[in-house]
Amino acid sequence: MKIVIPGGTGQVGTVLNRALSAAGHEVVVLTRRPAAPGEVAWDGRTTGAWAGEVDGSDVVINLAGRSVSCRYTPANLRAMMDSRVHSTRVVGEVIGAAARPPRVWLQMSTATVYAHRFDAPNDEATGVIGGTEPGVPGYWSYSVDIARAWEREQEEADTPGTRKVALRSAMVMSPDRGGVFDVLSWMTRLGLGGPVAGGGQYVSWIHDHDFVRAVEFLADRDDLTGPVNLAAPEPLPQRVFMRHLRKAWRMPVGLPATRWMAEVGAFALRSDTELLLKSRRVVPGRLLDAGFGFTHPSWPEAARDLARRRRDGGRGGSSSITL
Repeated sequence: MKIVIPGGTGQVGTVLNRALSAAGHEVVVLTRRPAAPGEVAWDGRTTGAWAGEVDGSDVVINLAGRSVSCRYTPANLRAMMDSRVHSTRVVGEVIGAAARPPRVWLQMSTATVYAHRFDAPNDEATGVIGGTEPGVPGYWSYSVDIARAWEREQEEADTPGTRKVALRSAMVMSPDRGGVFDVLSWMTRLGLGGPVAGGGQYVSWIHDHDFVRAVEFLADRDDLTGPVNLAAPEPLPQRVFMRHLRKAWRMPVGLPATRWMAEVGAFALRSDTELLLKSRRVVPGRLLDAGFGFTHPSWPEAARDLARRRRDGGRGGSSSITL
């Protein structure tokens, strides 16, 4: 099977490419700087020779978009918006013009589309879309605007021969260098893995093996369209989440951080406090209703598995893919 992954050189793309290639599929990664076999050049804005890779492919998984691990300056927020909207638009145009369009287009989105809340979980049917919550920084609403524009671009694309799914993904946890688990683990091993601003905000996450399996599941099921939450069924308050991560790394101490300390830390990491402070209480309603079974539904066990794989020095244990 031929699978095309626009923007597939980041952490999530690496996880997918590794598993899909290991399963024997032909994987083509579209990237601005091709440097390895199977990588093809594109600019994320305009059509080109890369369109020939999409025409005749079986699955497109569009992951393109500027990383959110940055300071949320006006320029960076605009770059996040433009990179997502423009790349989704041109992918839709190429799929719509293909003589043999892919049967399914899985489009990356984000669980950040949901409101900052503590009182109840957000699923696809009853979840509250964010942007109007009181008492949060005003620029947080722009992250929601980005997510909504991202999904709208896919929804409005004229691709009658291709099923479309928006992947509202939580943080994908893998032992690879540079990913969110790597950063949190580094902080934990330095003794900084305590509660941030009280730690009541919820953390939604998904183990990398379950992320791959969910992508497989959604590509294979021809009855699922529209937004689907890719998140483990047990989000946790940040203080509990970090407590279990400390246990996984056998770290007895995790210093707490106030809000202003989080600001300083985020600045040092060239990131933003929204990633630490927004309560993302997201659950996978549609996946569970469709019968998807998580192999790592609980964070304590998932954290132990990820830490073990990291200590073993490998990525290890790739999921089998049967697309």
